[in-house]
Amino acid sequence: MSLRLLQHRAVDGTRSVVLADLGVAQVLLGVASVRELAERAIAAGTSLATTARTCPKGAEIDLEQELAAGRFLAPIDHDDPAHLLMTGTGLTHLGSAEGRDKMHRDAAAAAHQTDSMRMFLEGLEGGKPNPGAVGQQPEWFYKGDGSQLLGPGQALEMPSFAQDGGEEPELAGIYLIGADGTPFRLGFALANEFSDHVTERHNYLWLAHSKLRQAALGAELLIDETPADVRGASRIVRDGKVVWEKPFLSGEGNMSHALSNLEHHHFKYDLFRRPGDIHVHFFGTATLSFSDGIRTQVGDTFEIEAAPFTLPLRNPLARAAGSDAPVAVKVL
Repeated sequence: MSLRLLQHRAVDGTRSVVLADLGVAQVLLGVASVRELAERAIAAGTSLATTARTCPKGAEIDLEQELAAGRFLAPIDHDDPAHLLMTGTGLTHLGSAEGRDKMHRDAAAAAHQTDSMRMFLEGLEGGKPNPGAVGQQPEWFYKGDGSQLLGPGQALEMPSFAQDGGEEPELAGIYLIGADGTPFRLGFALANEFSDHVTERHNYLWLAHSKLRQAALGAELLIDETPADVRGASRIVRDGKVVWEKPFLSGEGNMSHALSNLEHHHFKYDLFRRPGDIHVHFFGTATLSFSDGIRTQVGDTFEIEAAPFTLPLRNPLARAAGSDAPVAVKVL
């Protein structure tokens, strides 16, 4: 069974890290966060899995029970949210151009390829380079800092001005930058990379606006394993009934880009190798309810589940309160 780390918060607010290994989930004594555990591993020159397994163990935890009680946080965070960056890549999965292409197919008459299709095909051709070579760079976007990162059960809140709040079921890579600027991949989390697809459909150059949204991570951080074939389901529940459901695929075997290529094109920038920073990088998806004509509603619940993760990611949809008045900037 896959090795997983979870961040737990007890009723009294005490934080701890839970190691799920071989069907048993136990508290790691003396560890308050996954980031702290990762820093220990880097300092000791050992793997995160080895460091976790050598920690003294405390009480056993019932994962499903604690998830239902709302006691799991996102599996990574930072004391200073400004030092956690959320970014992502799109058009990275086999077939993922279809949904995007529908958004502006009318502008692509007969023989003319859309920019999205061109980017997808370039990734398909050059996204998995030979070892040691640099492949085609992907589409890239910024989502926000740690203040926008949610855990399981928390409401995904679209801004008051948003035209849509849509799910994107995918994998996220979790990274910590070491003292010498080396990016360390801690593992993978199940993710809902929440976006505004109506805004993006109006003009794909508004992708940057559509991505400045919250995002949610499942409770489990998968470590000591790079899943090549992730198979799961994404669904929308409304008033207790499933109104849309579809299987989704992820993992490198179902992608047009190698994970190493996506990582290179993110961390090649010096500003993303600042010691002590956490990075949550979303790897993209090929499955969207929006592509099937579904319009979400406040109160809907997004549900995402996929092996080798054992816990689902559920988040209700909400809308933030706000005013339509322009934001006033004062001149000093």
